[in-house]
Amino acid sequence: MPIQSHPRYGSVAQALHWATALLVLIAFVYGPGGSEERVYAPARDFDRQLHETLGLCVFALVALRAAWRFFDQRPDPPQVPRWMGTAATVVQAALYLLLFAVPSTAIAGAWLEGHPLTLLGNLVLEPRIAKSHELGSILATVHTWLGDTLLWVAGFHALAGLYHHLVLKDGVLDSMLPRWLPIWRSRHR
Repeated sequence: MPIQSHPRYGSVAQALHWATALLVLIAFVYGPGGSEERVYAPARDFDRQLHETLGLCVFALVALRAAWRFFDQRPDPPQVPRWMGTAATVVQAALYLLLFAVPSTAIAGAWLEGHPLTLLGNLVLEPRIAKSHELGSILATVHTWLGDTLLWVAGFHALAGLYHHLVLKDGVLDSMLPRWLPIWRSRHR
């Protein structure tokens, strides 16, 4: 039986996808979490600065990826039951929405609480909106919920990719993996 070659995402789309995934995971791990006093405690400065820097990088990468989608060709989706296609579309839309909403709520929440964003390298972005501590606190809580939701949706997305790869064997995961990755080479020799 001849091996079919599956259409693939381009190297730029792949790089943006995997860089975003990695940065989200690291940002989640280094998120200081907890009360405002804990988040802005001097002992948490490095973790908070790293978290804020990664969050802004995620925001920039997702904006770049969304713009890139207008120019890049994407593989045709595989033939799957309608419910799976709908679920894939909903999950992808949810991921994009969350990837924009998580850093946006963090920035707005910090600024409304009166805190600047302090990035690695001591780059400080002072609040650009009027202070409203109560609203900022609400947005900080929303940011935490959205961040947790993002991890759950991304985990579901990853499990779906593995299901496509291991059960359906339809090339969906392969289309987003770099050619040099051993898992890809082993299936397509």
